[in-house]
Amino acid sequence: MAATTLRAEPPAAWRRFAALGLMAVFALAVLGRAFYLQVVENDFLTREGNKRQVRTVALQADRGAIRDRNGEPLALSAPVDSVWVVPSDLLDAPPYVEAMARLLEVRTSELTDFLRERSDRQFVYLKRQIDPDEAKRFLALGAPGVFAQREYRRYYPAGEVAAHVVGFCDIDGKGQEGTESAQDAVLRGTAGSRRVIRDRAGHVVEDTDDFTEAQPGQDVTLTLDLRLQYLAYRELKSAVEQHGAKGGLIVVADTASGDILALASQPGYNPNRPDDRDSAGLRDRAVADSFEPGSSIKPLLISQALETHAVKPDIRIDTGPGYFKVGALTVHDVHPNGEIDLGLLLSKSSNVGAAKVGLSMGAESVWAGYQKFGVGEAVGSGLPGEANGVLRNYSDWGLIATATASYGYGLTVNALQLVRAYAGIANDGLMPQLSVLKRERSIPAQRVVSPATAQAVRALLEGVVAAGGTAARAAVPGYRVAGKTGTVRKNANGSYLEGHHQAVFIGMLPAQHPRLVSLVMIDDPSGDDYYGGQVSGPVFARVMAGAARLLQIPPDSLPAPLAPGTTVAAAAPLPAALKP
Repeated sequence: MAATTLRAEPPAAWRRFAALGLMAVFALAVLGRAFYLQVVENDFLTREGNKRQVRTVALQADRGAIRDRNGEPLALSAPVDSVWVVPSDLLDAPPYVEAMARLLEVRTSELTDFLRERSDRQFVYLKRQIDPDEAKRFLALGAPGVFAQREYRRYYPAGEVAAHVVGFCDIDGKGQEGTESAQDAVLRGTAGSRRVIRDRAGHVVEDTDDFTEAQPGQDVTLTLDLRLQYLAYRELKSAVEQHGAKGGLIVVADTASGDILALASQPGYNPNRPDDRDSAGLRDRAVADSFEPGSSIKPLLISQALETHAVKPDIRIDTGPGYFKVGALTVHDVHPNGEIDLGLLLSKSSNVGAAKVGLSMGAESVWAGYQKFGVGEAVGSGLPGEANGVLRNYSDWGLIATATASYGYGLTVNALQLVRAYAGIANDGLMPQLSVLKRERSIPAQRVVSPATAQAVRALLEGVVAAGGTAARAAVPGYRVAGKTGTVRKNANGSYLEGHHQAVFIGMLPAQHPRLVSLVMIDDPSGDDYYGGQVSGPVFARVMAGAARLLQIPPDSLPAPLAPGTTVAAAAPLPAALKP
């Protein structure tokens, strides 16, 4: 039987087309996917890849230092490290989570929950601003996704002593109070960065060329003298505690330049301790608080009265039985003084005498005198949060408002405004610009009264500190002191509080050619001693005695201060411009 030969028939044409079609579809799918990934999703995929391989490491700028006028440090930056983590990387290695929890002194479950809640992030702090040696212990574990970066922590060598002037920064190095806040842009510098490539374990394996160097901040020099600052702070705090007061403030300034040499406020805080920064302690009363000046305004009134010749230097004022009616208002003196001169008006702080002088001048003249001395105008000291004070226009005054303004009620000032005004009297009528920042060029002083008027008022103010004056306890042995007390009733919600006062003394030394002017205010002293001369005068005396030694101000060798009741004309020849 013959063998049969079988032949394979060629495939049908449709099969070839089907196979080719499937291959074409597959190729198109691959090409489409490649196009989608390379073009449409390119940015997304690049970002995702960079999250795992390329990191941008922040380079924090070194914050500038704050120093006093002699170069003593008031704020410095110390290098520290902060430990951070990529949560998802650490969660993928449970044994390391447990070891990390032990170093952080938390339970493993707490750390795990913390990381899971932030698992979608690429940067989470574990511990901020720690000693570099402590940071090394975290890195020594070799945990995936755990890193450290260099930062700077602020340190304040003077602590609470200069806190209100210097201020503090938050944990991210941004100024929050005081000079740290006001000069933040100058101090902080510009942060840098570098991009690095890390391996799967998170170790840097290569630096890229993408690098921006950090620019350090500039140093800021203040006008403070840290020696005087310590002295002023110590005496203020002691007085507040001694008198059971709610708080207080002190300012010491150079009369010619306007440099603020010391400024302190109570209650205070320690800027090195974040848990010590309560709202009451943060408030810088010398800058942010305004108050009615009371009798401390009277030298400004008398300056204007003499300058405008509204009263004669040897005027005699009848204060009668110690009270004086102005419409519905009765003006009172603490003690009746009968007929007085300008020296006795200031040394005994007669409200009746001041009201009569103010009414004889008229509302516009009283207002103009106060405005000339900067009442109601910002000082521009360089510290944040300055209170402007309030001086209503004289057109809103009647007889009562004119009378009360003459002895310091119905208007408000802050401590710096009052110091600036007295510096004008101390500086022979040239009122300087106060500042807490060291200035490369001096700002011209503003003429407020003539040298003759300023000298005459200083002579009158010496009687305030003489025996029998309201501030005999403000005297400084070896020096002639000119100054004025103010005992002001506290006002709350438009009403005066019975038994609550602010005790003020402001003075200058040496009286003939003053170098320093200082204001002390004790807020709400308890007990029977609440007058400015009793409470604030002794603080002034102790601070000024120490300041005179530190600054080597020679003692006066001039005649003794005027006794209360002695006229300027009788005590010494008047400047020609003020002779009657």
